[in-house]
Amino acid sequence: MSATFLKAAPLGFQGFWDVITQPRVLASYRLTFGASLAAATINAFFGLLVAWVLVRYDFFGKKLIDALVDLPFALPTAVAGIALATLYSSKGWVGHLLAPYGIKIAYTPLGVVVALTFIGLPFVVRTIQPILEDFETELEEAAASLGANRWQTFSRVIFPTLAPALLTGFALAFARAVGEYGSVIFIAGNIPMVSEITPLLIITKLEQYDYAGATALAVSMLVVSFALLLTINALQRWAHLRKF
Repeated sequence: MSATFLKAAPLGFQGFWDVITQPRVLASYRLTFGASLAAATINAFFGLLVAWVLVRYDFFGKKLIDALVDLPFALPTAVAGIALATLYSSKGWVGHLLAPYGIKIAYTPLGVVVALTFIGLPFVVRTIQPILEDFETELEEAAASLGANRWQTFSRVIFPTLAPALLTGFALAFARAVGEYGSVIFIAGNIPMVSEITPLLIITKLEQYDYAGATALAVSMLVVSFALLLTINALQRWAHLRKF
């Protein structure tokens, strides 16, 4: 990381500022961080549901579903991107069902969110799952014996215990999404000012031998990502201390 800062240093402050504030770059920031936050939020909600079902219920095919959760870990990102683009294109299995309603996913910012959601879900599920497995059911029984309904038991007994793990999963999914490249470029369309992510701009500058410009973009992403993760970690610590 120090080398990244040193490589961008020859630009000087004004040169660095000019690189990271170009309209095309700002548009890529909005898409990259906005889509990453949206995908991490979606994963936090559905990751909790998936982990809950896998831990609390027995059903046919449970082991298969549990194994499929880890598919994004094993699948090469480029393969994932091609598969998603094929599924969600206007002629794909999913895309052609949405096309009559004017919903276009492939080659749009929405496609970026779909790809980032796909690669980030396992982080949330695998972070929450062990906490749910170790959760003492006696606490739920005690809450029920004191007159709490199922929602009150979840919101006041179970969720406070899960909150730190949920925030950790959210942070991991967000961090993974910010730097994602392979699965996004195939479904995004890479249209400047519309569906172009910052990692693609970095690769473009590297291919043009503009190493200082590429590292300037990398530094800006690093600083913003660190600030966001620091905020998430602070919230996680607050949630952990709040339990006590």
